[in-house]
Amino acid sequence: ARTPRRPSGRERHDEKITVYVSAEELMDLEHARLVLRGEHGLAVDRGRIVREAVAVVLADLESRGEASILVRRLRGS
Repeated sequence: ARTPRRPSGRERHDEKITVYVSAEELMDLEHARLVLRGEHGLAVDRGRIVREAVAVVLADLESRGEASILVRRLRGS
């Protein structure tokens, strides 16, 4: 069994990918950042939010497979 998937958190990252998002997706991400800071006292940057989201989705895929939210969303259901 694999260890639980954890995002890398606050550390220097050596690997980089470029992800293109719509203006609306970028605004949603920025809104989430502000909500996390204003309502939950969490000062995190957008990269940290994305790494956390990726970790959650990949863990769900690993544990739920066909029933995972990623498979369902990619299939459009």
